[in-house]
Amino acid sequence: QLLCCIIHSNTTEITMKISAAFAALLASSSQVAAFAPAKLSVRYSTSIRSVTAAQKEFFGITDAAPALSQDELKQMVGYKSVDDYVKSGMVVGLGTGSTAYFAVERLGQLLKDGTLTDIVAIPTSIRTKEQAEELGIPLVTLDTHSKLDVAIDGADEVDPDLNLVKGGGGALLREKMVEVCADKFIVIVDESKLCDGLGPGFPLPVEITPFCHEHTIRTIAALPSCEGCDAVLRMGSSSSNVNDGDEIAITDNGNYIVDLHFKEAIKDAPTMATELKNTVGVVDHGLFCGMTTAVLCAGADGVTVTAPEKKNKAEKIVKNMAFLSAAVGLLAVSTMIIRKR
Repeated sequence: QLLCCIIHSNTTEITMKISAAFAALLASSSQVAAFAPAKLSVRYSTSIRSVTAAQKEFFGITDAAPALSQDELKQMVGYKSVDDYVKSGMVVGLGTGSTAYFAVERLGQLLKDGTLTDIVAIPTSIRTKEQAEELGIPLVTLDTHSKLDVAIDGADEVDPDLNLVKGGGGALLREKMVEVCADKFIVIVDESKLCDGLGPGFPLPVEITPFCHEHTIRTIAALPSCEGCDAVLRMGSSSSNVNDGDEIAITDNGNYIVDLHFKEAIKDAPTMATELKNTVGVVDHGLFCGMTTAVLCAGADGVTVTAPEKKNKAEKIVKNMAFLSAAVGLLAVSTMIIRKR
């Protein structure tokens, strides 16, 4: 319609159509606020990976002065996840790790003071089970409760598509078994876990059977999607990918873990996930693709939320704004041409 107006030199109609388009966009400004990626703040630390300029642009990160320690950020996001997503009568999946610890702690507090009632939970590791028992949280298993209302867990890395690397603490199999059964999977992190691409910042754990494990490790390293990785058998404690012992690390399920170290970002995480899962000898892997309901990220400005549908909506709005910007430029050029006539 705009081009037709330009061809017929109708500047009044051009102006009206451009104005109407901008009015429609402004009328949906609440959608921009509701669906744009959440604003985060950068926390500076020499002990964790810094947030890159590309990450700042994608996640809407602002450079704010640090206010809280990393443990305080973890507690903040862990508590908020339970406050916002857990209701009385729910079946809740309890994650494993230093951030999930605080979500479990908060659930125990709210059950103790009566804020929440009639809750049962499914832990994803032996240590989470022990913590929940100490807090008096009623526990069940997938054998009796195959459908969960919500699962809350941390992540070792989160990419712009909200794919995850998990399993640094060695509980990846039980975590995935529980979290895939949840109606909502809430991921809780601090901003150090945000990345441009999975892989280089944190090794990808793969749980494998002890039987002929060296053969399985070679097979994994030879997969097309894993080309260039350094496959390292985890030694010492299964709850850490740092070599801290002489014995092979054993998971809660009696399996081994091989950590895949990448120098470059994984190009296609879903394809890699499929290739790993289809490899005989692999029990499961730490790629969690397409499972995330929302990512809660703690920063100096508080806890912010990013969800897949919000990200897609924001991208659509940005494209529309780019089109309107181009239309305005076209209007200016056409007006100059008309005046010269």
